Amino acid sequence: MNASELAQWKKRLLDLRAAIIAEGDVAIEPVRKDEASADEDGQPLVEMSQVIASKRNRARTDVLARVGRALARIEKEPELFGLCQECEEPIGKRLTAVPYVDLCVECQQARDGGHKAGRRRNLLDFK
Repeated sequence: MNASELAQWKKRLLDLRAAIIAEGDVAIEPVRKDEASADEDGQPLVEMSQVIASKRNRARTDVLARVGRALARIEKEPELFGLCQECEEPIGKRLTAVPYVDLCVECQQARDGGHKAGRRRNLLDFK
């Protein structure tokens, strides 16, 4: 990868990081604001909203960390950016879709447990 391509990737990653930071965390409401006005019917909805907000915040934190690692790879080892961390082959189209990935499709599938075959073996199995 040449210097201008690396500069484009760096800009894309910096823009992504800035967009995530600008979006801010999802607010998590307390389950109960005070005991006197506790709404027993609304509590499950509030708890579910808390779980969703918490998961979104953790996912954003994970993406920010991965973007940071990608930027560090560009700075420290620019010749390795765009190559799979495990097999050192080009990541390819996956990098275009998700600019902070560090594994190619094959290595990611192997890490995730490989391709899982479904129960259906052909299109007519549902009959």
